[in-house]
Amino acid sequence: MATSTTRWATPARRSGVTLQQEGVIAAAILGLTVVVSLANPDFFNTTNLLDIVVNTAYIAVAAAGMTMVIVSGNIDISVGSMLGVCATIAGELARNGAPVPLAFAVAVLAGSVMGAVNGILVAYARIPAIVVTLGMLSILRGGLILVTQGRWIESLPEAFFFSQRSTLGIPNPVWVMLIVVGLVWLFMKYHRWGRAIYAVGGNAEAARLAGINPQHVQFFVFVVNGVLVGLAAVLYASRFTAIQSNAGQGFELAVISGTVVGGVSILGGTGSVIGALLGSLLISQIGTAAIFLKVSPFWLQAVQGGLILLTVLIDVLRRRRFA
Repeated sequence: MATSTTRWATPARRSGVTLQQEGVIAAAILGLTVVVSLANPDFFNTTNLLDIVVNTAYIAVAAAGMTMVIVSGNIDISVGSMLGVCATIAGELARNGAPVPLAFAVAVLAGSVMGAVNGILVAYARIPAIVVTLGMLSILRGGLILVTQGRWIESLPEAFFFSQRSTLGIPNPVWVMLIVVGLVWLFMKYHRWGRAIYAVGGNAEAARLAGINPQHVQFFVFVVNGVLVGLAAVLYASRFTAIQSNAGQGFELAVISGTVVGGVSILGGTGSVIGALLGSLLISQIGTAAIFLKVSPFWLQAVQGGLILLTVLIDVLRRRRFA
């Protein structure tokens, strides 16, 4: 009986830890806003704060998919290359006369296909996710440079720039971010497949004995992640007047750091998409703050890496204490 009580108490404790982590990140966002605003009052300008949220949108959309992947006990480091490929596909189709909605849809479809390939290799071929997605990262990045020959995609039609417009006074990327995060939160909290993701990430063998097929769940999360990366690529590509051949380079670090810093355990089984949203907002805010404080942008990657290591260390120590 004592063992049963402990088993059911642990998820509740971890849920509390997740909420605590989200509170810490929210406090960090507010604290950083105050500190940088004191150093440079222009940082607190409404336009600048809105730009930070808009810049966060495509990262947070991809982080929603990454949350599902990491909670399931896996990781996808190919999302940067996937975003570059999807953005290039959307831009090329639109520039060559395809209807913009069709160009966007094909980009999202391409993301789902790449996600499905990752999912098949991880779930059914049983190749470790880090190996599969590292290989996919290199293949897609090299193929993209080879196909584009380093050329930028320019002369895009006016209808292509979805992310530069607003609806009801709120930028379109923010609407998409809120809708995606809201849907993923509801799915993971209330749908049986969403709960299955937590079960597989917490203990795949126990989930299997409970009637859950871990392979199906793992394949599913990689496909959804690919769809959301494709959607993030649409938001990214339609915000700028040109799409660079190296689009998405370093994007995987921003997505993974935002997700992990937001309280999603890199070891799987715990975390929330709300935390991933807050973590992505903090990462984006740090990048903008560096500009206002005239700090070299190269420090951003160091900060991201440091935050990941610190968060993982704290998570490991918490798990040992719970155990």
